[in-house]
Parts: sequence; C-alpha cells; structure tokens
Amino acid sequence: MNCAVLLCHAGVAPLDLVAVTTASGARCFSCLSVAWGFISDVDIESEKYRHMGAARFTLGTLVRLASMHTYRGRLSYLPAADATAHRPSPGSPPPSSASILPQPSFSFEPGLGELPAGGAGEARVGGPPDELLVPLGQPVPVSWVTVEDDFVLVLAIYQSHLGADLFAAPFARFDDGLVHLCFIKAGISRAALVRLFLAMEKGSHFEQECPHLVHVPVRAFRLEPLTRKGILTVDGERVEYGPIQGQVHRGLARLVTGVSRLKIATG
Repeated sequence: MNCAVLLCHAGVAPLDLVAVTTASGARCFSCLSVAWGFISDVDIESEKYRHMGAARFTLGTLVRLASMHTYRGRLSYLPAADATAHRPSPGSPPPSSASILPQPSFSFEPGLGELPAGGAGEARVGGPPDELLVPLGQPVPVSWVTVEDDFVLVLAIYQSHLGADLFAAPFARFDDGLVHLCFIKAGISRAALVRLFLAMEKGSHFEQECPHLVHVPVRAFRLEPLTRKGILTVDGERVEYGPIQGQVHRGLARLVTGVSRLKIATG
C-alpha cells in the first residue's frame, strides 16, 4: 500500500550510482555499497542463519568478533576536495528544487561486440564512461591518495543506511555525488568495535573519535586486497575476489519518493 501511495504522488528524485569494475573487467552499477572485511564477512557468512531473520546479523557479528580478522590491502582514492565545506548536517532536509531531471544521453545497452577482459561471453554493461578511472592493470593517477595497511574493514557507501538499524553514513544524500569511504585500521579492540556498531544504530559512531576509524568523501576509489583470501561484496552480493574500483555518477538513476519536488522531463 505504501508503495502504491508513493507512485500516486509521482515524486521523483535523482539517485547516484557507482560504476564498479572487478578484476575480470566485468562492470556493474551499484546503488548502495562496496564492502571488504568485517562487514562483508558477516553479511555472507551469516547466510547459514537466514532462518533467524534479522537476528542472523547479530549472531554473525558475535561469531566474527570471536575470531576477528585483519586484511592487508592497498586502498587508493580521489578525494572530493570540496565535500567537507558543503557537508550537510545529519538532520538537514534535502534541498528543494524545481529542476527538471533530463533524460540520459547515453544507453545502458551494451555495445555490439563489447566483452569483458578475459574473453568471457557475457556482454559488458553500457552506461556513461568512467573518466576518473584507469584500467585496473595500470597505476592510479598521481592526484590520488594511496593507503597500504592492515584493515579490519573497508566500506565504500553512498547511502545513509547500510541496513534498517545501521545508520552508517549520516551525512550521505541520495545525490551528493560522493562515495563515503570508511575504513577501520587494525589495532582496534573488540570492545571499541562493538561500541562503534552500537553507536551506528543512531549514526553517532563518528562522534566516538575512534583513532582507527577513518572517513573520506571521494569521487572514485580502488581497492587491491593483498591478503589471499577474503570476501568482497557489492550491494550485499558476493563478487569475485581481487582488485576492484568504482566511480560515482551523480544523479544517474531516478528514485520514487514521497516528496514531489522534481519531475522527469518528457518528450
């Protein structure tokens, strides 16, 4: 019923998507997150407890805390230099606008003969080009920042909530044109990690001033796992393990909302 009411209101807002490229060259568009380490471990390993409903994540977290792993990796990113100055407060409403959402000038249909690297028979997805990225086999541009370290988790998220009770990025907006890159470095205690996740329920984890927690607003990123085994997820689904990179495309999708502040252009 709620969805039917939203459709009747015909409220539409722009939604950022992130073009993600995996080690094999496969490309997809993500609307939520890319995760590696603790969060992706819990997400995938708790599948065996799916019959427990949402409690599976609580149990999965406790199991993973008991045997907390760290992962060596190289994380590179293109910082969004103007993001801090324009960061909205968590409670601020979305800006009103009478703008018209233009129709995309590109197609998501794959081009003829476009195949991912490696010669696989699956066609590459279309969409706008990733002008901020270079192929995974090449070094990142000199304007990027690179951190090589041991991580407990790496999370690239573009929405405020990772789940109903995980207010992971309270300053994120549907169309802010940012990837909120969050990572926790090795050395954090189990107790401190639990405190962060408890605070995340209200979005106050960044107020904990934990020295191991880092947040950087970026336009593009690359993650190169140096640990041989691990789990990578895109929007909560497991993907091939290996180097992965992404770039945000602002307002690429349309989101049906309860606020009719924008309209899709017709004709």
